[in-house]
Amino acid sequence: MKLQLSEQDAAFREEMREFFTTQVPSEIRESVAEGREYTKDQIVRSQQILNAAGLAVPAWPVEWGGRDWSPLRRHIWLEEMRFAHVPIPLSFNTSMIGPVIATFGSQELKERFLPATANLDIWWSQGFSEPDAGSDLASLRTTAVREGDEYVVEGQKTWTTLGQYGDWIFTLVRTDPNAPKRQMGISLLLIDMSSPGVTVRPIELIDGSVEVNEVWFDQVRVPAENLVGEEGKGWTYAKFLLGNERVGVAPVASIKRSLAEAKKVAATAGPGGSSLLENPLVSTRIAELENQLLALELTALRVVANSDEGKPHPASSVLKLNGTELQQAVTELVVDLAGPAALSRGGGTEHLPHWAAHASPRYLNLRKASIYGGSNEIQRTIIAGTILGL
Repeated sequence: MKLQLSEQDAAFREEMREFFTTQVPSEIRESVAEGREYTKDQIVRSQQILNAAGLAVPAWPVEWGGRDWSPLRRHIWLEEMRFAHVPIPLSFNTSMIGPVIATFGSQELKERFLPATANLDIWWSQGFSEPDAGSDLASLRTTAVREGDEYVVEGQKTWTTLGQYGDWIFTLVRTDPNAPKRQMGISLLLIDMSSPGVTVRPIELIDGSVEVNEVWFDQVRVPAENLVGEEGKGWTYAKFLLGNERVGVAPVASIKRSLAEAKKVAATAGPGGSSLLENPLVSTRIAELENQLLALELTALRVVANSDEGKPHPASSVLKLNGTELQQAVTELVVDLAGPAALSRGGGTEHLPHWAAHASPRYLNLRKASIYGGSNEIQRTIIAGTILGL
């Protein structure tokens, strides 16, 4: 199937492409393109450039910086950003807590947080998962006890991505331990990470990076005005947030780019620089990945075309499931193309091509993709219930 945009949407794509490739500094885009770890300052600088042009939070309400675009145009905006190697606006801000505050927060919370959130003047962290409450999030044990005009928070969160940079953390807490259902006793609090009693500890990942953290709350006092929406409704807000997150974890453009680079590598990765594309096993494997990628793209377009009033489409779980598995499959292909060179780590990799030296760390890092945003096992359960009616 060949996808074709209308003239207006095609012109919009060109407009986005020109902006991203001319207005975001080349040194930032080169860091993304080469798979280097880009800095907090680069992430902030990029998002502030987008925000100044009204391109950081197009899905938000217009009064808070949104653009009232169709779901298709938001999809084009995101894909062109990825094609141009522009850092995606920080998801914790733009597709997680921002939309939640805009939809469920008080007017005071909106005025206080939304402008700073869009401009990345506040770096948000996500406080959902716990050591015994990851995919089974409803079993979380971090508590918030109301004392006058404050909540006293006690507990632990884990796998807090980029929490070392966090200014604030949006946190699911148990405010009613006696609720008839576990989900009914959960609330959503906004917590200043500089508050006394908040401790952030790094977790080293299998690829050697320190990207995630555990966050401890020891009798942390939080103003009651930092409650989002109603007490006990945190589960509803979390489902809304996670639905938005799952759509974003199927990066079609990024996978396209990675697969195209893998094909380019395969063209000279054989003995003596010969082409592995002539090998039927390699060519068949690449063809299968390309077919899966086309199916993923069509699913993504179907989701954005059928989203109802901004509500996440049930097929967002399909995107999350297939998108993360396809990401992992492409990185596995690159490791196989690198061969023994993929085993080189740390020093002594200067003589290797950049792609080969980073093949194994990227493969290892993306093992987490099938867990975050709700594990793929949970996504299969959601698909079975909401789509297949099982």
